[in-house]
Amino acid sequence: MLGAFRTPEDRRWYRGALVALVAAAWLALAVWGASPHALWLGHHEDDRPSGRPVVRLGAFTVAWTLMTVAMMLPGSLPVANLFGAVIGHRPDRRRLMAQLGAGYLAVWAAFGLAASAGDLLVHAVVGHLTRAAPLVAPLVVLAAGGFQFTSLKHRCLTQCRSPYLLVAAHWRGVRPQREAWSLGVSHGLWCVGCCWALMLLMFAVGVAHLGWMLALGAVMAAERATTWGRRITRPVGAALVAWGALLLAGIPAGRGL
Repeated sequence: MLGAFRTPEDRRWYRGALVALVAAAWLALAVWGASPHALWLGHHEDDRPSGRPVVRLGAFTVAWTLMTVAMMLPGSLPVANLFGAVIGHRPDRRRLMAQLGAGYLAVWAAFGLAASAGDLLVHAVVGHLTRAAPLVAPLVVLAAGGFQFTSLKHRCLTQCRSPYLLVAAHWRGVRPQREAWSLGVSHGLWCVGCCWALMLLMFAVGVAHLGWMLALGAVMAAERATTWGRRITRPVGAALVAWGALLLAGIPAGRGL
């Protein structure tokens, strides 16, 4: 797929840039999580230091973008590789690759903001229903596990595993900047469609847990970008459903709704 780059230097630049970007995201999250400012990585309002709403929103946006790059970009390499090969002869190829990435990250940023707002709403509601609070995490885990068995999950995964069809549907080279952006957005939407439930687990366990991020990132990358990934979708779902059931069983009687 990388053979269409005009020079070995182009191929090295492309590979190096992707590896450096993912590695830098993981490093930034690790350093942030170990710093005195780790509370900004909390997944709901009570975890974060007090401050202006715009500051809290900015901190969340940065954290979520880093998490998206670290966890989701590796699974998007087939699309990025193919598109890089297709435009390898163009003088504006680096700008087009940047447009692809920007469109992809924009979709995930929008999802992150929506998920954060929903998370705050859920905690505001259960804050008035104290007996319901222990149910939040188990229900999120059960929902994530159950989604692994749905037809929507498998339809979105099929699209994510079909980079040729995706690139062919959006790239004509007539309006290169717009088409590269559209390709990134479309790819992002399909990725959100197949991975949103697993990503919501980060709101149940906390954004700052790098171990969970590594595990979930590996699962999502394998599902989307490997030939054997389809074999783990249902086992992962079954494991999550079992885990959610155990969490529910561990809630003392009388603590539910």
